Amino acid sequence: MDEHEIEALHFAIHGRVQGVYFRASMVAEAQRLGLTGWVRNRHDGSVEAYACGKPAALDALVVWAESGPPAARVDECVLSPAEADPALHDFTQAATA
Repeated sequence: MDEHEIEALHFAIHGRVQGVYFRASMVAEAQRLGLTGWVRNRHDGSVEAYACGKPAALDALVVWAESGPPAARVDECVLSPAEADPALHDFTQAATA
């Protein structure tokens, strides 16, 4: 992937997003889209994610994250731009923070 085509986003997702396979589903979706990064639960009940990749793929992940998997209820998906990390090579689940 051309380094100049890589962008990154930080996600803070609130609602009923833990215990509903949100992380595993997001990993599958991000990998399908060719993104790199990670997703993890937060102790406050939210889900946090960081994704890098082409802008169109990031846009598609944003659309997915705004509703999540079928059992989830997303009340808010807060996005913020982030610095891309070209050293990442996969999208994974990270430990709860």
